[in-house]
Formats: sequence, structure tokens, C-alpha cells
Amino acid sequence: MERWEQLKETQPLAAQMLTNSYEKDRMAHAYLFYGHRGTGKREAARLLAKTLFCPNVKDSEPCQECRECRRIDSGNHPDLHWIEPDGASIKKEQVLNLQKEFTYTGLESDRKVYVIEAADLMTVNAANRLLKFLEEPSRDATAILLTENSEAIIQTIRSRCQQIAFQPLNQNKMRDYLIAEGVSRSNAFLLSALTNNVEEALEMLEGDWFANVRKLVIQLTEVLQSKPNEALLFVNHQWMPHFSEKDTLQRGLDVLMLWYKDMLYEHLGREESIVFIQEKDKREHAMMRWSRAQVTACMSGIMEAKRHINQNVHPTLVMEQLTLQLQRC
Repeated sequence: MERWEQLKETQPLAAQMLTNSYEKDRMAHAYLFYGHRGTGKREAARLLAKTLFCPNVKDSEPCQECRECRRIDSGNHPDLHWIEPDGASIKKEQVLNLQKEFTYTGLESDRKVYVIEAADLMTVNAANRLLKFLEEPSRDATAILLTENSEAIIQTIRSRCQQIAFQPLNQNKMRDYLIAEGVSRSNAFLLSALTNNVEEALEMLEGDWFANVRKLVIQLTEVLQSKPNEALLFVNHQWMPHFSEKDTLQRGLDVLMLWYKDMLYEHLGREESIVFIQEKDKREHAMMRWSRAQVTACMSGIMEAKRHINQNVHPTLVMEQLTLQLQRC
């Protein structure tokens, strides 16, 4: 994400607040960007840093081509400090080192920017040191704190920051964003129905895991249609080896739910809501096996299976029970 105009497509309020502050020369000395993972907080922090350092800003947009912008992209700008958790937390020593850096004059100018990622993971001592830092702000220093859980940050720190919420992406915006990132249209439709987290969606596409999930879901429904007596064998020998962890099995059940939802949408004449957009022929064939009432019963069974997984019932037992239920629908 290289432009505020791009951020406005997904986070219009956050982008507008930040660009307005810049244009009116009313930048806060500290910001707290909060919202779910994948909503663009990190990209917005980098973009704000570029805007503050770039000498060629036009209409709030950094040029992306100057030495300052390129060094920020490469992570080598001497006056931009990015702090991430050291292990499971952000420690007092990291904040002390940051304060020490700020005692020096900026190498390029008097401006300095620091970003603290996962700020909710600061230890108590680190938070107290940061609070002292925020209480005595330098005019040319800008702090940007990023968090998924703003309530875990002490109130005295929050009160000294301008808080900016990053909202979850809606399904249409998520779909458009993924397509713009080069994701195939069919995968973008399905992923945007599974998550509103861009990072999570892109991570799912790494390797063959997601493609295999899609294939296994369709294969399971085809076995239930044409060879129902072999469904349990399929689940034990092909489905379960792919979903060996609780989280991955939950994701597989989510995709299975979307397949049955698509059949329900087809029954209801709501084709615009369908996410398996490439499988129309397979879906129409499946609808000869499952009526609207049967599809609804199958979806209830999948929801029950997901609850059982959360209750730590043995995954194989859960899937065997679900398969028998899907056979009876």
C-alpha cells in the first residue's frame, strides 16, 4: 500500500483523519492504531512515516521514489525506529534503547519517528518507561503504537495518544483488494467469505494447503452423492490427514459450510451471494441430491461439529459423526 488513496478504499476514516492532520499541520505527537490483524495498521504506519520524511509530498502523498521513501521501504532509514516484541514481549531495555536514540540529533533532520508493533505486549516496566517518554514529547518526534487489543494498553498511555480505529474489511472490499493483489477471482471470492483479514487470506494461499482444502470439500460432497458407503473411508484416509490440527479442521469445516451455503443460495435464487463461482455444474448436480431442507440440516450438523471441536471432542470422532449425519440428510 503506497498511497493514501489506496488506504481510503479500505480504511476511509483512518486515512482521512491522518491526511487532514498532515494538511492542517496538526500532527499529534503520538498515535495509537488499533484493529484486527490484517486491517492495514502496519502499512498505514509506514505510509505516515514516508509522508513525514519525504521532501516531495504532494497532496499528502509521498513521492515513493526519493531517497527517504526508498530507505523506509528497505528498513534502513536512520531516523525511523521500528520496535517489535523480543520473544513474547516488548521489554524495558528496548524502550530504554529507544530513548537513548532520541537523545541524539536526527541524522538527516530533527524529525524522528518510532513505531511500536504489538504495543499491548509491553511489559509493565516497558509501559512505564514509554509513559515517561510520552509525557515529555519532543516537538519533532512522532510515536505510532500498533495493537490488536487497545484495552490491554494502560489507560495513561492511551490517553496520551490520538486513537485511530482500523475497521474490519467488508466482504466486497476484501474481495476487490485481494484481486488487486493478484489473487485469482475464484480464490478471492472464497477467501473473502472466510476472513476479513488480508494477511490471513494471503497466508492461506501460501503453498498448496488452500487449494487442497477446496478440492477435498468438493470431493467429500461428491462421495456423499455417488458413493455414500465410502464416505467414512474418505474422511479417515484423505480428509483427516490434511486437517491434523484443531485450527485447520475448523477451517476445513468453514469451507464445507460455504459449499452448503452456496447450495442454499442457489435454492433461494441468490446467485450474487455464491462464493464457489467456478463450480456451478458441480453445485447444480449436488442440488439434485440435497433439497433446501436437507441443505439446512447439513449446515446445522456442520455447526454442531464446530462446537464439538471447540469442546475438545476427538477430531476424528467429530468428523465421523458429521459424515454419518450428512449421509442421512
